Amino acid sequence: MARGAKKIPAKLAKRAKQIQVLLMDVDGTLARGVWLLSRPDGTAVELKAFDPHDGQGLTLARTAGLRTGLITGRESPAVTRRAREMNMEFVYQKQVHKTACYEEILQKAGVTDAAVAYVGDDLPDIPLLKRVGLAVAVGDAAAEVKRIAHFVTKARGGEGAIREAVELILKSQGKWEGMIDKARAAPY
Repeated sequence: MARGAKKIPAKLAKRAKQIQVLLMDVDGTLARGVWLLSRPDGTAVELKAFDPHDGQGLTLARTAGLRTGLITGRESPAVTRRAREMNMEFVYQKQVHKTACYEEILQKAGVTDAAVAYVGDDLPDIPLLKRVGLAVAVGDAAAEVKRIAHFVTKARGGEGAIREAVELILKSQGKWEGMIDKARAAPY
């Protein structure tokens, strides 16, 4: 293990070792937040910011064989584009209740709850976080989310938290060192 690297607790590593599918929320998790730019005609343009470290993490996850996806309550062209850039397999937008599409993902992926990690930040994420094998809360998640998470990232949502989750999983699976040489540029 590299100097200064923290050892992953055995119980957490055991959970992370089983992960085959990495799912996440978007606003406050994959994206820093939602910005609305008002136009003179009364309409608005929605803006989202995505972290390049998260992008690299998602690229490494896919390269290592993890299946990735998102489940979000909003619908956004920016999210559609980012999911496509990141080659996400499971993309569910405009989902007020996330459980139904989660069930669909389990069926499509042919996995059980134990093989799924979910990264979230707020109350709508709790039902999924309670079910998955590895529940991850971003560093600035709601207290209720942090309480039920198996792992809380140091990074805030949209600022590298997804990358931390990917590293945890790949290090626990013994794949991280091999991914370093396979790293390639991810779209920002």
